[in-house]
Amino acid sequence: MNVKVYNLDGSEKGDIELPAVFEAEYRPDLIKRAVISSLTAKLQPKGCDAFAGYRTSAKSIGKGHGKARVRRTAQGAGAFVPQAVGGRRAHPPKVEKILFERINRKEKLKALASAIAASANPEIVSARGHKIEGVPSLPLVVNAEFESLVKTKEVLEVFKTLKLDADLERAKDGVKIRAGRGKLRGRKYIKPKSVLVVVGDACEAITASRNLAGVDVITANDLSAIHIAPGTMAGRLTLWTENAIEKINGRF
Repeated sequence: MNVKVYNLDGSEKGDIELPAVFEAEYRPDLIKRAVISSLTAKLQPKGCDAFAGYRTSAKSIGKGHGKARVRRTAQGAGAFVPQAVGGRRAHPPKVEKILFERINRKEKLKALASAIAASANPEIVSARGHKIEGVPSLPLVVNAEFESLVKTKEVLEVFKTLKLDADLERAKDGVKIRAGRGKLRGRKYIKPKSVLVVVGDACEAITASRNLAGVDVITANDLSAIHIAPGTMAGRLTLWTENAIEKINGRF
């Protein structure tokens, strides 16, 4: 299957043949497993000290004293029990808890192929909430000159030319303050995802694009399901460069 390649000014440069991965079967179950596997890989196993709360001389005084039969120190203060100061936790985290979602390498690659194919389906992209009215085509492929852009305003002009600015505004207007305790733990804002830019290799466009609301930039070799299907939902609006298409063809 061939798609059109667009210059930075929005004019058509020519056609490019898409890799077969863009016609892969849509498998939302595999995509979900691959994304969860990537997310859980960041977790660090944790557990309590095996002797937490046990390092005390406290012992129970028995019944018949008109006091609760909790373990007490010589001074009469409760100890050891979860409700006492310095006591052990009632249900502490355990190191034997399974935190990771394991997935086979071939399954992971198939999930990525499925997510890439979903990003070329207008129905799935629209269902994810992206604004694609006026976007020339999906998948959207741009001239390799895009990778040489060094300023954010230049990238923004290209996005406006390709009618991607509506989705940028959606992401910018969707930034909200998170509800709950997460505000105090370094994640104050909820930020919607917008355009994903896939480039061939590390380039100036990575730093030029990432300051736009909701925009992420990744190289074709580093692309995984967590980037193109964030939140386990496939169909992210994606902008490919010519070099990225060639690199992706080499991965499958």
